[in-house]
Amino acid sequence: MSMFSYPKNSIPFLGIITLFMMSLFFSAPSYAEKQVNSDAFISALAALKSKSFKDKKQALDQLSASHDERTLNIIEAMLKARLFYTKADKNIVIAIKSSAGYAITDVLTGESLGTVEKSKLKKITVNNSLRKKIRGMLASLKLNSSDADLRLQAAKQMMGNTDAVGLAALKAQLQQEKDDDVREAITTALNLDKLSSDDDVVKLTAINALSDNIEPEVRSKIESLTHSDNKEIASASSSALQSIDEKISLYENIKTLFFGLSLGSILVLAAIGLAITFGVMGVINMAHGELIMIGAYTTYMIQQLMPNNIGMSLVVAVPAAFVISGIVGILIERLVIRHLYGRPLETLLATFGISLILQQAVRVIFSPLNRSVETPQWMSGSLDINSVLSLTYNRLYIILFCLVVFALLYVVMKKTSLGLSVRAVSQNRPMARAMGIRADRIDALTFGLGSGIAGIAGVALSQLTNVGPNLGQSYIIDSFMVVVFGGVGNLWGTLIAGFSLGIANKFLEPWAGAVLAKVIMLVFIILFIQKKPRGLFPQKGRGAGA
Repeated sequence: MSMFSYPKNSIPFLGIITLFMMSLFFSAPSYAEKQVNSDAFISALAALKSKSFKDKKQALDQLSASHDERTLNIIEAMLKARLFYTKADKNIVIAIKSSAGYAITDVLTGESLGTVEKSKLKKITVNNSLRKKIRGMLASLKLNSSDADLRLQAAKQMMGNTDAVGLAALKAQLQQEKDDDVREAITTALNLDKLSSDDDVVKLTAINALSDNIEPEVRSKIESLTHSDNKEIASASSSALQSIDEKISLYENIKTLFFGLSLGSILVLAAIGLAITFGVMGVINMAHGELIMIGAYTTYMIQQLMPNNIGMSLVVAVPAAFVISGIVGILIERLVIRHLYGRPLETLLATFGISLILQQAVRVIFSPLNRSVETPQWMSGSLDINSVLSLTYNRLYIILFCLVVFALLYVVMKKTSLGLSVRAVSQNRPMARAMGIRADRIDALTFGLGSGIAGIAGVALSQLTNVGPNLGQSYIIDSFMVVVFGGVGNLWGTLIAGFSLGIANKFLEPWAGAVLAKVIMLVFIILFIQKKPRGLFPQKGRGAGA
């Protein structure tokens, strides 16, 4: 047997040992590199405690070069004036102010170190030069993030604010970037930098590339070039600026349209219940605004009962507001209005008195102060289409909510026996009674239905404004305007009238002002009614014109 031969069963074991030794050999440089980087990171971190801003600037460069994942949190804290070191042991911490003092976290381990007094800490100060450098570092670090949203945010932050290092980072990222939005933002940042070039050809190329870009930094830079001594650059800049302004104007109009639809949704929700009661019973209900207010206060109360589940509380508030406002409406109809049918002026005065009673009752129960209703997380924020157009989620949800409520009410009115009875009574009350329909019962249910929908409108309003005793008074006149303009008792007329008045009002506001815009709309409706007294979509039937 050769002295170099091994037993058969020992060969696998030796192979494993060999692979293990090789892995140690090849991993050694990587481990050493990590150790060096870690030492450089700790050394740079310690240098941030220096009083010299020059030393701090060098320390920031070292932190960036270390490629340590903790760098991002540290420089963000430094920019927000949250980076401190403890006076006792000189450890650098992130400190966030609280009612009990400062809650501190160790930057190296991420471990919470409890709460200390401010006197125990020393802030790591920054000047304007350092702030500018930190912002650039943040953008560069975020540019290498795996999160596309962070990369997009970083690219936008670097627009018009890039140095040689930042430009190199943008060019390197552009080569490997796969997200179209991020690529576009990086390209914009690079072209924006070219606008400062001394080469006129480079400038012209960049101007043409940015001629349809609506980023504020781009518009500002191109506008400054319209006064260039070079006529060709000035002409190209003027042409590009005109194209940009036209595009911005288009998006501004879309935003105004969105706000108009949002206002129209509120008007539709506020008026659709009134359209039912006014159309069926001919009752001028001046307490309709207070029924909206009751729905808003119902939302507030449910949030107080469900403080740990705000999102679900809003969902619960919708049926609760419908039921509570509906019951109040039925009580008003049973106790007061049923004795005043056929006397519209007395009904108006009686319901106006009821509105005052309800307002005072709310002041006694909840106090005259406005109450704030919290917006759920899923309704917060906005949908950012571009730098000009941004659609807030709460208004977007209210528009969808309005359409859902309208669709459900339309189904009830067209596909159920209650809806058939309501339409019969509204079109010809004597004939409906002759056919065996209990008109008094239908009146109570109709008034309850309309009042319940007013309560639902209050839920939507609570997400746009504070809840107070006078909430409903702001919408009662607008509700009557929508009902009369659309056609009394016509659901489609109410929907179209509400959206039309909301959009027209928002387009008038920029040049006429909020108050004058409403006056113009009121004058328009008065003139319109002179021409078409029964509104856009008048009711049909033998008794419709009565």
